[in-house]
Amino acid sequence: MRDPMETAACVAVGSELLGEQRVDTNSLKVTRTVGRYGVRVVEKRVIGDDEEAIARAIGELAERVDLVVVTGGLGPTADDVTREALARALGVELVDDPEVEGWILERYAEFGRTMPDACRSMAKVLPGGRTLRNPRGTAPGVLVEHRGTLIVLLPGVPWEMEAMLERYLEPVLAERNAGRRRLARTLVLSGVIESEVESRIGGLYRRFGRENITILASMGTVRLILSTTGRPGEAGARLDEMEAAFREVLGDDLAGVDVSGIEEVILQLLRGRDESLAVAESCTGGLVAKRLTGVPGASEVLAGGVVSYSNEIKESLLGVPHELLVEHGAVSPEVARAMAEGVRRRCATGWGLGITGIAGPGGGTETKPVGLVHWAVAGPCGVVARQRVFPGTRETIRGWSANAAMDLLRRCIAGIVSP
Repeated sequence: MRDPMETAACVAVGSELLGEQRVDTNSLKVTRTVGRYGVRVVEKRVIGDDEEAIARAIGELAERVDLVVVTGGLGPTADDVTREALARALGVELVDDPEVEGWILERYAEFGRTMPDACRSMAKVLPGGRTLRNPRGTAPGVLVEHRGTLIVLLPGVPWEMEAMLERYLEPVLAERNAGRRRLARTLVLSGVIESEVESRIGGLYRRFGRENITILASMGTVRLILSTTGRPGEAGARLDEMEAAFREVLGDDLAGVDVSGIEEVILQLLRGRDESLAVAESCTGGLVAKRLTGVPGASEVLAGGVVSYSNEIKESLLGVPHELLVEHGAVSPEVARAMAEGVRRRCATGWGLGITGIAGPGGGTETKPVGLVHWAVAGPCGVVARQRVFPGTRETIRGWSANAAMDLLRRCIAGIVSP
């Protein structure tokens, strides 16, 4: 029995992918697909339409991994040179194949068109390789084994690539890696930064393997992706063991498992308690409401929200006292509290969230600098408020603010934090 494939590399070909207009998305689909069969992608490359560079990449990667998947550069134009690059890497010459040319002729006939002469280049095949008929387009793919490494060429058009991935590569993976799966579980943390988490989980790297733990941080939230490979039952049990160990060291900072984000956790908590929420936002301009309503079923617990950018709206819609605004200013803990209480009262909900701050780039002072944000949560037992000066651009300050406010809301609803 042949050894299972364990590692893979993706190569995305196309000079347009090196510019500002397009990004490689094919490698994401490839990674998800091979991962289901226990294959781990260890390297990705983006290369322009350069035959020598593509050949060099294929040759280098084929020496190190079990599977190389190359997407793009299989069309009929002069810059489509991936097929030629593979031939160069393997030291062979492409040959014309009348049967493959017939496939292409048939496809053009289906479109009611005559095949241009330039398309005959797509009928050149690799000796010793398997030519893959394209069920959704004209450019054939290639599958060949070279010194124990499987090399697959697929079109760059995503919907064509996906169909051929499923039709041709998945059966090979299913046969070679019978019973093996790479399972993953994502732990979502909030109210923490990457360096804090890293210091707490260092021992778990040694226990479970650094290659099986990925840490992704973004403005006060951290995702820990735990993964393992094996037969489904064994891999599932291993993931359970990993999750239990991480829960022990992460404590209340762990917001949820396999959720889209903090917003989904908040909605789950509210739904489980049959409670409701309303939000009042100033500097975040509706960002929290946008994220909450991005989760299906949000209408069950989210009553509504107010973007109270001006003091007049804070007063008229939220009932923030005029005297409070005059005495403390719109960016203050007192106003954040009043906004949370006001939107809770106005919308008749169990919980209210208020956020006010200075997102910049202007508007800051010595006592209230750009990045200063106050947020508050009003609930059945009272009000809790927090503040911080966040760094960065207007966009990042707003992102930090939304995450911090939702983290406090999560902790209050769950009973972790109380007035």
